[in-house]
Amino acid sequence: MTRIKRGYKARRRRKKICSFTSTFIGAHSRLTRTTTQQRIRALVSSHRDRNRKKRDFRRLWITRINSITRKARKNRLFYSYSLFIKNMYKSQLLLNHKILFQITLSNKNYFDIISNKILIYSII
Repeated sequence: MTRIKRGYKARRRRKKICSFTSTFIGAHSRLTRTTTQQRIRALVSSHRDRNRKKRDFRRLWITRINSITRKARKNRLFYSYSLFIKNMYKSQLLLNHKILFQITLSNKNYFDIISNKILIYSII
């Protein structure tokens, strides 16, 4: 029988996987089976952690806004974070947590203006 040379498709596929896992350590960057497993695992982790990152940042913003409302509570009669957000939506000030926190970082006077506006609507 004559010698049959294999095609290039399998080699190209393996080369693509090896280029993805080239920074991995040991057999995870060399052996085909382990590179495919590690590639799948890496992609699953990145997908999971993108959602976890959003969750963590939201928790961070909520914690920081709560601490700022606490500081404002010392100066005058004020309330917790949950009531602050509830009254903010009642008064139709639609600001998400990220924007609200950036406002408090950049200028605390703006946060005081927002909180006073919310207080007026919560009394009415």
